[in-house]
Amino acid sequence: MVVKGLGFEAPTAIEQLEIRERLQGDASTDMGSLSGNAPTYDSKPLDQQDQEQLIRILEACWQALDRAARTAHGKELRKGARGGGRKLDDIVQHVLDGEGGYLRRLEYKRDKQAEKDARLSRKAMLEALAASARGEVPEEGPRGGKRWTGRYFVRREAWHVLDHAWEIEDRME
Repeated sequence: MVVKGLGFEAPTAIEQLEIRERLQGDASTDMGSLSGNAPTYDSKPLDQQDQEQLIRILEACWQALDRAARTAHGKELRKGARGGGRKLDDIVQHVLDGEGGYLRRLEYKRDKQAEKDARLSRKAMLEALAASARGEVPEEGPRGGKRWTGRYFVRREAWHVLDHAWEIEDRME
């Protein structure tokens, strides 16, 4: 499988995979999420080509979520094993809420409208990525918390968006 415009061709055999780094997991990885441990690769500075590639990755992930949400619109989402699970609008809002937290990890704050508008939130995400690429994000926040790099920011956003796009697809009746 080739992902258009991203220069990625999925391997067809396990032997084609190359382990670059192993990271210690935590409670987040036990639940299927990324841990707070960023791979060494994510600390590399971003050049213009890297930034453009990361933007294409983000846009592809957002398109997948939008496509899943459009397809599920007006349909009942199957409940989870214990009868729970968010409704479609709540899943989409959850992704927007997560983006607010991710933006804070780059010392970036979006305006109130972007908290409910995916288009505005995504614009803020791209502005924050650009600020990171320009070296404008300090390594630590005002209270000493470690800030994310642009690469790790995209890794987390891409994972979160796709996780919920696939959730929507999986739960459609």
